[in-house]
Amino acid sequence: MKIVRYTTLCLALTASATTLRAQEDTTPTTRDTTIVKTETETKKKVSFHFHIYAPPKPGKGYITAGGNGPLLSFANVKLNDERMRNIPRFTVFFNIGTNYNYDFNNNIGIFSGLNIKNIGLITKPSDNVKLKQRVYTMGVPVGLKIGDLRSGTFLYFGGEYDLAFNYKEKYFLDGDKKSKFNEWFSDRTDLFMPSLFAGFRFGSAFGVKGQYYLNNFFNKDFTETRDGVKTQPYKDLKANLMFVTLSYNFGIKTKTHNKHTTTTTTEYRKGTKVIIEKRTEIVD
Repeated sequence: MKIVRYTTLCLALTASATTLRAQEDTTPTTRDTTIVKTETETKKKVSFHFHIYAPPKPGKGYITAGGNGPLLSFANVKLNDERMRNIPRFTVFFNIGTNYNYDFNNNIGIFSGLNIKNIGLITKPSDNVKLKQRVYTMGVPVGLKIGDLRSGTFLYFGGEYDLAFNYKEKYFLDGDKKSKFNEWFSDRTDLFMPSLFAGFRFGSAFGVKGQYYLNNFFNKDFTETRDGVKTQPYKDLKANLMFVTLSYNFGIKTKTHNKHTTTTTTEYRKGTKVIIEKRTEIVD
């Protein structure tokens, strides 16, 4: 009888467990759908590119940064109409500038701008005396460009008007520097210095330019007082400058995004549906 009771009890427990399991299996199942988005954006950037000179289409003004590079200066110097010995002068600092350009088509354009230059000369009035004289100038060029303006290979020429704003002079005796001074807006040179230039650009970044100054570097009317005596040190002195420079120029290219593409893919990860959306900005 005990065996029968135990058997009946086991069957009842088994039936109850089966009923509970059946009730759990009939409960509706739910799944979360996860949306994963990955986004790639390109922000506005401004950068300098030596391989870019002009925008792809003419008819719109643009700015190029650059100017004169290292300058090798020469001078035709005469004292009382007799040639004075002078030495070519080489300088790197500071020769900088920027130009505003306008191209009528792919082959002809004009430009102006603002350039700062370090120009001057080195003379030897005698075997044991050497003078170094220079001015910093701020010039406004006006020029014409002819060639392949889109690639930056072209011939150019024009004129420039310089304002001399700082004069510096060094005096050497037997190779030793004895004195030096500089003056702002000095009367020792003409305040305004006109010149003509011509050059050729080979490629989009660099070129060669020659520039010739039309007026006398020195102001013949300049008067100074030494030991109570008024003198005119440049009265009989004439110097015309020219220089050759490895010029440089490079454009400013702006990148902005103006449209995008969106790609959507669907994946199942461990039984879960995942939608992946990828957005890519397209930069012109």
